[in-house]
Amino acid sequence: MDIYIPVMLSGGFIFLLLFLFGVISFKFKIPSVIVYILLGIVLAGFIGDSELLHLIGEIGIVLLFFILGMEFPIKQLLKVARKVTPAGTLDVLLNIGITMIIVYLFGLGLIESLLIGGVVYATSSSITAKMLENSKRMANPESEFILGLLIFEDLVAPVLVAVLVGLTAGNGVTAGSFAVLILKVIALTAGAILLGQLLFKKLENFFDRYLTTDIFILLVIGIALAYGGLALMLDLSEVLGAFLAGIMIAEVRKTEQMEKLIVPVKDLTLPLFFLWFGTTIEFGEGVPMAGLLAVLVLWGIAAKLAVGIVGGRMYGLSRKVSLRAGFSLVQRGEFSIIIAALAATEVMIFSSVFILATAVTGIILFQFAPKITNKFYPNKQAQKVKLPG
Repeated sequence: MDIYIPVMLSGGFIFLLLFLFGVISFKFKIPSVIVYILLGIVLAGFIGDSELLHLIGEIGIVLLFFILGMEFPIKQLLKVARKVTPAGTLDVLLNIGITMIIVYLFGLGLIESLLIGGVVYATSSSITAKMLENSKRMANPESEFILGLLIFEDLVAPVLVAVLVGLTAGNGVTAGSFAVLILKVIALTAGAILLGQLLFKKLENFFDRYLTTDIFILLVIGIALAYGGLALMLDLSEVLGAFLAGIMIAEVRKTEQMEKLIVPVKDLTLPLFFLWFGTTIEFGEGVPMAGLLAVLVLWGIAAKLAVGIVGGRMYGLSRKVSLRAGFSLVQRGEFSIIIAALAATEVMIFSSVFILATAVTGIILFQFAPKITNKFYPNKQAQKVKLPG
């Protein structure tokens, strides 16, 4: 006999479960992203077909990247990009370029190779920032480099997602369609910059007048969702649209006040995206392409170590600090999940296992990074000076 369960009751149980598993992740210092994905895998049989869950989760992702965009007015973006570009370029070449070659040599197609390259590419911003804070390493010299590299990845990844959305739409890949796709990205970006400079920069008094009212949050979230929706209308990614909307509204110079309004809504909806992603994972007959998976997990670790060591030296860090940075970059997370969600079932399962494996490995390496680097570069002990007599 079928039992009718009201949507509100189901929603209440889901939030209670998310809270319970969030407490577990907090207590054992496990990133909540991993815990929510695992919970989604367990609950897939019950909530796997929920469009409402997917929609609310997407709102969470949109708000996450809208907030990221608000951190970067145009001038600040250019400044950060200039300093970290050499290391960021190396990151793209190793984690996307070489990964694509490896995957292609294993017999997969060009689009699948690019998808998996995208999954391997980005270090998790949320996991890394949280661990830097929890481990009290935010004041360490490598932290500026790590955060700068994450910013670079946060700029590249939405564009990569937008390109992948276009290429996976099923229309085939031609030079013409690719050129149109890039033009759409440029037009969407130019529109955000122009609106930011010509409109929002002049609305400071308007924002001051309504910022403390209870209706202002409707305007801010409306802008984020509308520009994200415009991106979808252009067959691009809502993530790119949301990020650009954040850059656009950052010109008002009220980021801190607006974040206080948006963060609670983001914290309420974002876990549902990771939960939804977990429900899409069906292992079926097991993990596909196990050989390629093992190779890419090892390569994913080695590539991020190389970015830390070589890129850190380009940035001006010492050998020891660069190595410590490398051991702190292995964990993949939210962007890899977004890209994996674009893939067909087999590649999605493959990518999901890769994300979980590198996230767990990355957390362990991050926690032991100071001890490992001290083994390679021991702290110099002060020499004892004998006094005469």
